[in-house]
Amino acid sequence: MTQRISNTLTVMLLALAFLTFPAIVAARAAVDIQEITTDKGIKVWLVEDYTVPIISVRFAFKGGSVQDPAGKEGLTTLMTGLFDEGAGDLDADAFQERLDDVGAEIGFTAGQDVVLGQMRTLADERANAFELLSLAVNNPRFDEEPVNRIRSQMLTGIQREMRDPEALGQQAYAKALYGDHPYARRAGGTLESLPAITQEDLKTLHKRTFARSNFYIAVVGAIDAETLKGELDRVFGELPEQAELTEIPFVEPKLDQVVLYPYDLPQSTLQMTYPGIDRDDPEFFPAFLMNHILGGGVFSSRLFNEVREKRGLTYGVGSGLINGDYSNSLFIGTSTRADRAQETLQVIRDTIQTFLDEGATEEELEATKTYLVGAYPINNLDSSSSVASTLVQLQIDDRGVDYIDRRVGYIEAVTLEQVKAAAERLLKAKPAVLIIGPETAGNGG
Repeated sequence: MTQRISNTLTVMLLALAFLTFPAIVAARAAVDIQEITTDKGIKVWLVEDYTVPIISVRFAFKGGSVQDPAGKEGLTTLMTGLFDEGAGDLDADAFQERLDDVGAEIGFTAGQDVVLGQMRTLADERANAFELLSLAVNNPRFDEEPVNRIRSQMLTGIQREMRDPEALGQQAYAKALYGDHPYARRAGGTLESLPAITQEDLKTLHKRTFARSNFYIAVVGAIDAETLKGELDRVFGELPEQAELTEIPFVEPKLDQVVLYPYDLPQSTLQMTYPGIDRDDPEFFPAFLMNHILGGGVFSSRLFNEVREKRGLTYGVGSGLINGDYSNSLFIGTSTRADRAQETLQVIRDTIQTFLDEGATEEELEATKTYLVGAYPINNLDSSSSVASTLVQLQIDDRGVDYIDRRVGYIEAVTLEQVKAAAERLLKAKPAVLIIGPETAGNGG
């Protein structure tokens, strides 16, 4: 009974952190980030906050599913599902019981370019939580039973996706865009690749990708710098110095093609892919604002106004810049009635052409600047966990500890001429087009 009450209080306090942190952030002119290096050389960004007794940890290892060897697709995803399924002297059940006793949350996720990790704990359980994290990071067991169980779950998911036209269409589109590049592979593996993965494969991947050279971490909450240094050295200080990552080539998506995935549906999914722009490009922010005016502003964009408001062709339409380590693109996506798919595509093309011809208005630009400056704290700094996640991503993108303050100036400096130039740079190309729906929806695509 005592443990049950303790766990209930833990959940309540963790929830309280999410409720109170927005007010904390709003009360500050900027997030106070300390850039710290531990005795063993671990670099961390720390935001101390004692309003609630919670510590949120976010970290990343560069690598991700692109590191899966050919024929072993799904290896990274399988590995990330196993870190809390037994570590050190604790088997899966014992590790989960210890986590429950401590009231901590530990999880790992595989992205294309990174493996993400997280931990959230009450401050007074800090030592126990970091001990469990250390076991997971340094000594995962990869025992046969949990490996087979997680693998079976992944295989069931693949079988389900094989009956899903949306998933199959997106996979065909990725193959058309990226060919034999790792970005075209299924991060979750295939029916053939998952059974081929061995315990040794998991151990080898862990050893070569979990290292200090490709590691980023941020911590937010009730912990001081000196205490944190000791904990991080205990968790990450004995990792190998250098990662052994497979070199991945940069790839441009293959444009000027139509990919039709025929399926008898009453509604068609439409997607268009244009060239992208690197985050380090001097013209990234003009492109960022251009995209928001075109389709990134969900209820205020040109595309939403023309496709949804004026013609009622869809419930929603949007665009976005995609930045990967090995490719960049701009995408536009929507769905509509199958018999109006071509009409919808033409309205999108016409809207883009008008944007190219006329550019943005002063009112659109100023409204976009106001929104992007004001929405950033709400979207990225509204809880201790989201602050930590944002800070890790800024480290991965090499933005610098003062980026949150500098970002406003980058946005305010963008001119109408730069927005028009960005549109001409990215939107004049003939896009790749994906149509998922009846064959008639692809006529003239």
